Amino acid sequence: MKIILSDDALHWFRDEMEAKSGEYIKFFARYGGSSPLHDGFSLGVTKEHPDEAEAETIKEDIHFYIERRDYWFFDKHDLHVNVDSSINELVYSYKKA
Repeated sequence: MKIILSDDALHWFRDEMEAKSGEYIKFFARYGGSSPLHDGFSLGVTKEHPDEAEAETIKEDIHFYIERRDYWFFDKHDLHVNVDSSINELVYSYKKA
């Protein structure tokens, strides 16, 4: 499983979450909402150091990761993170690994 971030997404994290070099951004399963993979669960994002990172990608020295406890949510799919420029919000897509 991979985390693939577009350059626009990286800039979004720098601008909107004020992410800086050396920081950690966690993608996690949260109860509520829905996703293409699970009804009743959606993807959350926060700044937080990892406990047990299962998947990680590093762009411009910012660590983007998924914890082992949230790995089930992705159901053997890669996470693609982009930005919808019309609303300046993150968009996620999931592609079978």
